[in-house]
Amino acid sequence: MLRGFTNTLNSSQLQAGETQLRVENIQLNFGGVAALMDINLAVRQSEILAIIGPNGAGKTSLLNCISGLYRPQRGRILFYNDKEHEVTRLKPHQIARLGIARSFQNIELFRHMSVLDNLLAGAHIHMRSNLFSSLIYWGTAQREHIRFRRFVEDIIDLLEIESIRNNTVGSLSYGLQKRVEMGRALAMQPSILLLDEPMAGMNSEEKEDMARFILDINEEHGVTIVLIEHDMGVVMDISDRIVVLNFGQKIGEGTPDEVRNNPLVVKAYLGEEKSPFKFGQSNNNNHGKE
Repeated sequence: MLRGFTNTLNSSQLQAGETQLRVENIQLNFGGVAALMDINLAVRQSEILAIIGPNGAGKTSLLNCISGLYRPQRGRILFYNDKEHEVTRLKPHQIARLGIARSFQNIELFRHMSVLDNLLAGAHIHMRSNLFSSLIYWGTAQREHIRFRRFVEDIIDLLEIESIRNNTVGSLSYGLQKRVEMGRALAMQPSILLLDEPMAGMNSEEKEDMARFILDINEEHGVTIVLIEHDMGVVMDISDRIVVLNFGQKIGEGTPDEVRNNPLVVKAYLGEEKSPFKFGQSNNNNHGKE
């Protein structure tokens, strides 16, 4: 844990490597279109799992099923912490309270609120004070607010956004807004963090920073990361395992090296099996996992 942190970012009670989330035979249809077909995968505590695939492969649909925004027609999703929880039919706020948080491909922040207030909004899901005590700001409500304010300040330090803490979100650059959105998800104190294209639209320097923050969150705090990302250099550098989707089906799974040499994956991306997996080569930006 980082020096000076008074609260943990990770709410999991599992040991590293234990199964934390299991997706079993998930089928998701939109009318006559199958978005996901018999998807099976497991997520392990403290790993970085990347989900990749061409546009329309079903990546975001899978995250939406895990976070409760979509309800699959078949299959189940199990989350493990103190006990086994089936989250397939739970509402998003119930899943978030169990310890699964996410960021979105399109930024979903309160644009007219400050960075600090956006982060506190993420922590609100764990606050227990009633409306009356919160209004008078006394006793339990006051102590709770102070505790979560300290926690949010730790996240601000971790993501290096001290200088913009009081700025309104709408005045920030796109890259900083993506960082704030990840911070708001962290304020929910997750054991699994779902990131939907956290580096989309960023320049190379912003991607370097975001990759570094993801690694810090994972390696120093043990938060499990499941991310969708199209920058294959970043994916190959920071991921422990990779799951590949194509047209709603899982066509590959394994370490970066195993996926890089999987002919089905090469064909899905490049259209021919004989082509080298060029997009899987490291970009040598020195943010890879050791």
